[in-house]
Amino acid sequence: MKKIIKTDKAPAPIGPYNQAVLTGNMLYISGQIALNPETNKLETGELQAETTRVMQNLKAILAEAGMDFENVIKTSIFISDMNNFAKINEVYASYFNAETAPARETVEVANLPKFVNVEISAIAVKD
Repeated sequence: MKKIIKTDKAPAPIGPYNQAVLTGNMLYISGQIALNPETNKLETGELQAETTRVMQNLKAILAEAGMDFENVIKTSIFISDMNNFAKINEVYASYFNAETAPARETVEVANLPKFVNVEISAIAVKD
């Protein structure tokens, strides 16, 4: 059985999907972009700030499911320009303990929703 996870502390979906789905002890979080949930406006001025907003959106969804970044076992990072990897990675890394960081892939793509620079999805497990 699946449970839909919703929080007003992360942006509402902009299509036919949910912020996250919990099934058993597994949480599947949809890709998050730099939409501010309070203003519904993009925060894409500086790349580090954009990445921080994405990570804060993920954090809010994890919290709604009773989890945190320690529960994350896999992330997928989609970026519009691989030359931005180091800046994105610097912010991303600050949310994880290096010893227990999740598996991940980072992929450069032609375009992302609303033409943002970064989108991150995650899978988490509750022990």
